[in-house]
Amino acid sequence: MPEDKGFEQLGDIFARKTLRQSSGQAKKPPAYEWQDFALRIINELSIPGFKRSAVFKVCKEMPKSYIEKCMNETKELCRSGAKWKYFFKIVNQK
Repeated sequence: MPEDKGFEQLGDIFARKTLRQSSGQAKKPPAYEWQDFALRIINELSIPGFKRSAVFKVCKEMPKSYIEKCMNETKELCRSGAKWKYFFKIVNQK
């Protein structure tokens, strides 16, 4: 049983909370399924930071089946180079 040391300093509590968040323990889950799907696309296709919002927009506005089809075609047809450019090219054909 841990020894009771009395009250903790407020700064110590915040420091521990900040440390936990920076180590990835207190990561919030996505609120919607399309957000989780967008994060998966970003990771799998190595989409750069400045295009992340475009992926979220596409995943929110278009059907998941269509986006999955575009992602699979991208993986199959674009073996080298910037896959994310090819992905957006296919998505914009609709």
